Amino acid sequence: MRDAGSSTEIQFAEIEAFAPRVKAAVRQLALNVKGGLSVRSARRVQAFLNENFSRKLALAEMAAVCGLSPYHFVRAFSRTFGAPPHQYVLDLRLDFAERLLADSRMTIADIAHLSGFSSQSHFTTVMKKYRGVTPLQARLSKLNAKNR
Repeated sequence: MRDAGSSTEIQFAEIEAFAPRVKAAVRQLALNVKGGLSVRSARRVQAFLNENFSRKLALAEMAAVCGLSPYHFVRAFSRTFGAPPHQYVLDLRLDFAERLLADSRMTIADIAHLSGFSSQSHFTTVMKKYRGVTPLQARLSKLNAKNR
């Protein structure tokens, strides 16, 4: 028989594992939005961003993947993915950084650099703004979850 704590931990782990699939499903549904990117362009830009999010990206470079002007690209991207390109890239960087934070051997500065942030300070500011916790708080909560 399980105690209440382990049941809650299991439910939380299941929710964490399910969240990326929900995000992907929502993004997939948005691919057919009127005024958005074509399915092919959406997949191409998504693949491009997944491979290149950790480096500095220019809007014109992202737009070129779809063959659109930067102006039209931002509008179509936002309709398709529900967020502007900059926010989408920040989300990719934060998701990647959160996975790295579980590895206590890496410094937060190294994680910031590998994730594509210009500095540890920038990483901390962005993470606090969009995730509500600092990188150190996120790391400690992940380590505490592992040790339970």
